[in-house]
Amino acid sequence: MTRNSDSDTTTVLRLPITARLPINRCNLPPQILGSLTFARHPVAITLDGVAQLHAALWQQLETLDQPPQRALNFHDYMSASFLLDNPEEAGFAPDNSGVNRLNADYLRTLRGWLFDSNSKEAAVLKGWVESRFGLLPRHHHGALNDFNSDHYQRYLADRSAGLYNSNALESQLDLLYTYCQYELNRRWPSQSHSTLYRGINRIHEYQPLAKNGRHYTLLLNNLNSFTASRERADEFGDTVIEVAVPLSKLLYFPDLLPGILQGEEEYLVIGGVYEGTILPPAFS
Repeated sequence: MTRNSDSDTTTVLRLPITARLPINRCNLPPQILGSLTFARHPVAITLDGVAQLHAALWQQLETLDQPPQRALNFHDYMSASFLLDNPEEAGFAPDNSGVNRLNADYLRTLRGWLFDSNSKEAAVLKGWVESRFGLLPRHHHGALNDFNSDHYQRYLADRSAGLYNSNALESQLDLLYTYCQYELNRRWPSQSHSTLYRGINRIHEYQPLAKNGRHYTLLLNNLNSFTASRERADEFGDTVIEVAVPLSKLLYFPDLLPGILQGEEEYLVIGGVYEGTILPPAFS
């Protein structure tokens, strides 16, 4: 990509300060893991304390050779650790709650995003990315450029409503991300990126930082849906953008939970600065 100066190059490589928090809860600061340099040369991201706290899970998974076996083991571990099948033992009191949040768990949250990326469950996921990785959301029912805007207040309200009376939901998401990374490394240990596609209608909604022909440097929302199918991406926009996504920025991929969450072909991609290529129309 052609740039005018070393200063311009540095600006494009960086994650803008308006898109990040000063701190997060993982092994890399937001300005690093959200940068274009990281997108080109990723390394592993580890959430603070999660691997150590759940060491027994990884020991169990090491004894299982098949992904479906590991997925069931993971779900059983989640159910036992967070009392998902016995909510009353976790303090759930349906007569006093006022709002039935009995099923507010990691699976319900994933399904909520896959159904609507502006849902309350989606706000919870965007808030979790903000907290753990320090990447601020860019869109929820509209642009989130102003903390005083109606859209930002809606995001905060949806996030709070999604977390209300749930059982350590963000900690469940911590374990989901860590399990996803475990599976990726187990299945494709030598792979660093996956080529994914997203259908879009207006490129400028993705905050282009630089352009050279059909090649863009984009600031994406802090969580995004992609697909591995060019044809599938065509169904969701007039234009398709192709991105090389670091595996360490995947929260979920198809077949992560076979037998538990099926029929969903979306990849959930943690945001930041990315390079993308606008593809020509698939059909003339």
